[in-house]
Amino acid sequence: MTGFSARFWANARAMADHVRRIQRAYPQLYLACHVEHTTKRRGHGLSDRDSSVLAHLDELSPVSAGTLAKHLGIGPSTMTEAIDHLESLGLVERRRVGRKVELRITRAGIEQMQSTSVLDPARLDALIARIPPRQREAAVRGIEALANAARRLMGAKQRA
Repeated sequence: MTGFSARFWANARAMADHVRRIQRAYPQLYLACHVEHTTKRRGHGLSDRDSSVLAHLDELSPVSAGTLAKHLGIGPSTMTEAIDHLESLGLVERRRVGRKVELRITRAGIEQMQSTSVLDPARLDALIARIPPRQREAAVRGIEALANAARRLMGAKQRA
């Protein structure tokens, strides 16, 4: 086997091992931290779609409604309905910047996003507390790296 061929197969085996490790780990995270969700508005007035919009606004603020709709894979009218509702609750604000309208999540929106996440914050806190302090930042960076890769993958699928 040539040097290139050996490196290729070693890399392929490492990638397969990473896939298996994530497949083992993700269900454990899901079961430990996931809470039931529904498409209906709950007592706090937010649907899963509304909660998803807030979560993405927190990450992408400021952003235009069109960009956010495209990112989430929903139509402009659906996005407008969601933003109108969230704005009426004081969770999102529209701000005109020149000829553009930017969306920003408010402080109340951030608090609501955290309280309506499909991941229970108390369970996440308990989970993080079980990670040795020196490893916590690396663990969070690892999750963020996977989330960034997921966004790039989803963006590539939408463009295809």
